[in-house]
Amino acid sequence: MSFKNSKAERTTITRNTVEVEKDTGNIYETIVMLSKRANQINVELKEELTQKLQEFASSTDNLEEIFENREQIEISRFYERLPKPVAMSLDELKNDKIYQRKIEG
Repeated sequence: MSFKNSKAERTTITRNTVEVEKDTGNIYETIVMLSKRANQINVELKEELTQKLQEFASSTDNLEEIFENREQIEISRFYERLPKPVAMSLDELKNDKIYQRKIEG
């Protein structure tokens, strides 16, 4: 999934709980669904970041290499500026990109 093009808010905003719960009819079920999706997004982001930073890993680090590695710093800053996983999951819910599957039993 491309998180780089996410239109989710990067700051905290007030949400209308009635609008958020309209798909499930229960705010608590919606919160659980959003938290599970946020955890999935977080794991994917962490794996992607780790892969990119592995390119810069070296067996011996000296002080000069640590201060000169601007590319690694820019990659880290990019991921820090991304919207939070919860905001991304809320955006996906708003745009009907995620859904809840109930198992009746």
